[in-house]
Amino acid sequence: MPNQFVVRYGLMSEVARCEQAGDLELVRGDQVVIQTDRGLQLGEVLERVKPPVEPGIVLPEAAFTIDRLATAEDLLQETKNRQRSEAEFGLWAERINTWNLDLQLVDIERPLAGDKQIVYVLCDRGPESTKLALQAAAAGLGTIEVQPVSQMGVAPAPEKPKKKSGGCGSEGGCGCG
Repeated sequence: MPNQFVVRYGLMSEVARCEQAGDLELVRGDQVVIQTDRGLQLGEVLERVKPPVEPGIVLPEAAFTIDRLATAEDLLQETKNRQRSEAEFGLWAERINTWNLDLQLVDIERPLAGDKQIVYVLCDRGPESTKLALQAAAAGLGTIEVQPVSQMGVAPAPEKPKKKSGGCGSEGGCGCG
């Protein structure tokens, strides 16, 4: 059974189960690099997930993978990304105002690798956050992920529809029957 750890990651302090890659000896407080749906991000190990004691109970699948212990280079890159995001905050606030969007900029984050930007905005997942993503794409601002936040924290991504099986059609059924 692979080792799983609870890891805190991201600017808005999200927490996820992460599966350990390799045979790292990890303890609480270790800085790690995890592969998330947003790319490589810095995280902090909070705790090893204990295996279930009852027979037949299986741990849920880990959300992400721990890639490695964070290096000095990773920590330096995280600092540079944070400084760059801070410098661009005013530009993003101005864009949101110019585009007349009904949302408020909270923060900007960049994963460790690449030029992707995660733009955190105070609003519900819906038309205004979609408009921001479309405006950013139309302006040629690169890879942008708009992440709504609320008083409850980061808004979860909508669930992807599950494919139906059986029935007619080549994509796994039309749902008739």
